[in-house]
Amino acid sequence: MAKEDDLKLIVEQEKALIFPEFDEMVAFKLGMLLRDMAIEGGYSIAVDVRTWDRPMFYMQLPGTTGDNQNWIRRKINVVRTVMKSSYRVVLENTAEEDYFLPRRGFDNADYVLAGGAFPIKVKGAGMIGVVTASGLHERDDHRVVVEAICTHLGLDRKAFRLPKQ
Repeated sequence: MAKEDDLKLIVEQEKALIFPEFDEMVAFKLGMLLRDMAIEGGYSIAVDVRTWDRPMFYMQLPGTTGDNQNWIRRKINVVRTVMKSSYRVVLENTAEEDYFLPRRGFDNADYVLAGGAFPIKVKGAGMIGVVTASGLHERDDHRVVVEAICTHLGLDRKAFRLPKQ
């Protein structure tokens, strides 16, 4: 039942976590918030905040590697293509494999079945980009991104938090 509960809540997250506006300053504040949360939590993560046409914030903390940037790129491609958070795509996967099957048409060199990328949606504009974390378990990458967005938007993080497993 945990998978179904997570899916239901992620759909609600995607509907509710809408930015009133999004620009370079918002991207920077959100990225720095994620950085501060990671330092406080002792997380070794990389973070990318971007609109579809350009990167707006990027950082890696000690303990990450160059491979995190590749994971981020592949997670971003998933969100941009299917217009859902990457963890939602993981949970909706019905195959036993933890990678995209050839019939989906996604090259696994460019797409990854892994959580941690969440769509940036702006009121009146729709989905304009993505916030991505890499370095933790995929559920935790998703959680930290959602918590940062909630904090930035002034929403109760607990109301949108995935239940403990």
